[in-house]
Amino acid sequence: MARLGDVCNIKSGYAFKSEMFTKNEIPIIRIGNITENGLEIDNDICFDESFWNKNKNYRINKDDVLVAMSGATVGKSCINKHSNKLLLNQRVASISGKNGVENKYVYYFVSSPAFMDYILEQSVGCAQPNISIKQLCAIEFYLPNLKEQKEIVGKLDKVYNLIALRREQLSKLDELVKARFVEMFGDPESNSKKWAKEPLSKHLNVVGGYAFKSELFTEEGIPVLRIGNINAGFFQAVNMVYWKKDDSLSRYMMYPGDLVMSLTGTVGKDDYGNVCVLGNNYESYYLNQRNAKLELFSSLDKYYLSQILKFPVIKKKLTGISRGVRQANISNKDILNLEIPIPPIELQNEFASFIKQIDKSKFEVQQSLEKLETLKKSLMQQYFG
Repeated sequence: MARLGDVCNIKSGYAFKSEMFTKNEIPIIRIGNITENGLEIDNDICFDESFWNKNKNYRINKDDVLVAMSGATVGKSCINKHSNKLLLNQRVASISGKNGVENKYVYYFVSSPAFMDYILEQSVGCAQPNISIKQLCAIEFYLPNLKEQKEIVGKLDKVYNLIALRREQLSKLDELVKARFVEMFGDPESNSKKWAKEPLSKHLNVVGGYAFKSELFTEEGIPVLRIGNINAGFFQAVNMVYWKKDDSLSRYMMYPGDLVMSLTGTVGKDDYGNVCVLGNNYESYYLNQRNAKLELFSSLDKYYLSQILKFPVIKKKLTGISRGVRQANISNKDILNLEIPIPPIELQNEFASFIKQIDKSKFEVQQSLEKLETLKKSLMQQYFG
């Protein structure tokens, strides 16, 4: 075992003041620049060249590992793949391995559940999660010789690259669906094919969820659909809770193929108003509060509706209605009042047939992705505990 601070150079950034910022000189890396897709540089948040020349301690080098030190994204990490000059802001740590330490190996460690568990443990009792450089330096991890480090990195690289490939495949399939939609129905923003626009009240009913009491959830029974299970636009079996079958709650029972929408999120964020066609993960579900079941009439197909609601111009008509300071809500009335183009049902059905074929491909890719995620989790546990 080795202490991170003994085998790596670790430093935090400078407390840049916003009035010091300029454009198109030396970009400043802040917490928000650390993303799941790597380091995203904002060329509008920069500092002048003179600071770079005088302050070596705040420079970021290529292949440095960057870690967010506070806030909701504490522990998030990435590798700097940019060769251009960059400066390090406060509350972001830069880590680089000393002789005999592979930077990519360090990156995989700080990406591991073991590292995040340490971060959360150190943050207990804090009003805002945060970790200090001293705490970061003190963490211990398994550090084999350089040859074994490279072998481990090679194995993890293969898994991570395959995961990225599967996600790209899913993204391209989604793009194909969107392109086919526009080809068949035109641009929803301009309604270029001049379909009649009608309120959804003519084409569906809205059933709100039931206020299940969390203290009465069980470990088996019928799964209760909560926002986290549907908000990605497809069902996710995460943090599942259950309820014993109750005939008095039949109104809130849902089945594979039913359409459900999340109604609550955060003002200004795209984390609600998302529609999910339930898969056959379970035989049935109960609908929790702040979600809504959309019961469609014969004039509207669920695949057409779920796709058109993904277009920002349409979705904004729902999420743009904000009734709270922080929490945003969509009401049943908002859904019923929403006007959308209504093409002939025969054309909608043709699009639905196309979607079903794409879904078969997505299912195969998703299965492969889930196996790879399981393998990644197993390898992380094996190497880092």
